[in-house]
Amino acid sequence: MQTPMQIRWTVDTEALQDLAEALTQHFPDDVVATHLAYGELTVEIQREGLRRILQWLRDEPSALFQELVDLCGVDWPMRERRFDVVYHLLSLKHNLRVRLKLMTDEDTPVPSVQRIFPTAGWFERETWDMYGILFADHDDLRRLLTDYGFEGHPLRKDFPLTGHVEVRYDEQQKRVVYEPVQLQQDWRSFDFLSPWEGGAPLPGDEKVDKAS
Repeated sequence: MQTPMQIRWTVDTEALQDLAEALTQHFPDDVVATHLAYGELTVEIQREGLRRILQWLRDEPSALFQELVDLCGVDWPMRERRFDVVYHLLSLKHNLRVRLKLMTDEDTPVPSVQRIFPTAGWFERETWDMYGILFADHDDLRRLLTDYGFEGHPLRKDFPLTGHVEVRYDEQQKRVVYEPVQLQQDWRSFDFLSPWEGGAPLPGDEKVDKAS
């Protein structure tokens, strides 16, 4: 006998399979692949078909994905098209979720979808700020989480952990100033003999050639 959770899981899985088939039939040139795993549907699409697919998912009575829950980027720096742009949609009517994913590079803009989902305007600004992914036809594509003078995009995997500049308040100038990052460790003395610097010698330390 199935538990209520198992019954709900089966119904959701079948509905997502039907949705994957419908998307493939309606957009054969735009849908690259579909994956159903752990009760979640991921649809890989071409960048050019993004608006068509989102419009259909929002307005189609059997879908009604009227909530854009999230839009984010993923960085794969070793790949030619290094970025994934991921859209998470929710259908309150049918209690379903779907994930759309497309690939792009640093120079090729992704179509803005803020005309379809107004909340995308903020999500796209954040994605550009963090990853440098461009969005075509966006009304106000500027930084959202970092300062306007910030250099680079901090969620790229090749972005230095220390950043490029540091910000401090200068008492003499009475304003905030930007300076290159300086990591000074002159105060620290490393003996490179054991992880317990300054402590008693540990077994095996005598094997280290201190002259080297």
